[in-house]
Amino acid sequence: MASEAAANVQNSAPQTGGAAQRYALALLDLAKDKKTVDAVATDVENLATLTRDDPGFRAFIEDPRLGATAQRNAAFSVLDRAGISGDVRNLVGVMVANRRLNLLPGVLAAFDNLLAEQRGQQAAEVVTAHPLSNTQRTQIAARLTEAGYSNVRLSETVDPSILGGLILKIGSRLYDTSIKSRLQRLSYAMKGAA
Repeated sequence: MASEAAANVQNSAPQTGGAAQRYALALLDLAKDKKTVDAVATDVENLATLTRDDPGFRAFIEDPRLGATAQRNAAFSVLDRAGISGDVRNLVGVMVANRRLNLLPGVLAAFDNLLAEQRGQQAAEVVTAHPLSNTQRTQIAARLTEAGYSNVRLSETVDPSILGGLILKIGSRLYDTSIKSRLQRLSYAMKGAA
């Protein structure tokens, strides 16, 4: 059950290895060189929120059918409306030119993880059926602090298939209170009783 929940977290979370990791590392190194880490981090966070909360933008990122010029124009239009500029905008342009825009969610997640590691923060991955409110984020951070985890940075993923509750992964620990896993445990218990 726990390994199945861990597999669900891994399948629903953006991939942060390989090319995505290299793009994120390049962006972080560039931001450090220019001493604009905080501004870039804010743009990355805003773009990650847009990617997470806007299904249309997410579908656009994952659609390889658009030509590079059309994809670049559309992406820059969205970035301009969201107020995202500078190095993050340039990164999106490079990814479009390299036909790697589909890696954007992974790049954003990898950047967050690299930055959290650099700042001595612990990364916690939260999977929920619906986007978290600011109050819920604050409550989760408070509970983690009470549990002995200090300086925690949350990365969020929305996965409607868990139905409700949440799955939290911090370090090597996995806490699964999703309705999906509760139903699976109930199903296994009922099969064992029969």
